[in-house]
Amino acid sequence: MTWKLMVAWGLLIGVQNALAADIAFSAQEMATWETRTFEGQTRYTVVRDNGAEVLEANARGQASAKYLEREIDLNETPYLHWCWKVDTRYADLDERTQAGDDYPARLYVARKTGLLPWQVQSVNYVWSSNQAVGARWPNAFTDRAMLLALQGEQSPVGEWRAEVRDVSADYRALFGENVSDIDGVALMSDGDNAGGDATAWYYGVGFSDSPTPPNCPR
Repeated sequence: MTWKLMVAWGLLIGVQNALAADIAFSAQEMATWETRTFEGQTRYTVVRDNGAEVLEANARGQASAKYLEREIDLNETPYLHWCWKVDTRYADLDERTQAGDDYPARLYVARKTGLLPWQVQSVNYVWSSNQAVGARWPNAFTDRAMLLALQGEQSPVGEWRAEVRDVSADYRALFGENVSDIDGVALMSDGDNAGGDATAWYYGVGFSDSPTPPNCPR
């Protein structure tokens, strides 16, 4: 997790246990997740895309996140899946620097490693503006967050992309640790560090025991 979400996770009290085998979050539910503001507020609204309700995020040089603290048992639901779409990439941005820590779309999973707010370890799945798909690097603010570009500089904008990730496998690959559960999920579209403007859409976020990709809006 970047510094922007480390504080947010530390401030939220209580943990909800995941009870269902499959966990799905609707656009309406994601819109009600806790908000953490860092620089102005990204505008999150529920809109329709080809008949489906999706969560739209508008960042105009702003940064705020939607996040849910909830314990997820990765033995039961190891696969995180979602669909996302962006309308632009940020030009002339070095995402490996603090000044370039902006993404038109990103989704996080995090686990607590201690009681203090900064004792959080996270995998950040990002829609990168200038990295190749598959690139990975430590966050410029903390090495307790690793970033993984699932979409990159050659990815088409304006098109839905489906994602499925084995979260335990990603923790193992990025941190060299075996992880059986996580403590939360978040999403954010931001442009505060470099003053970027972008709109992103999120749909079908959830956890499952199946590696089948989600069906995105058409």
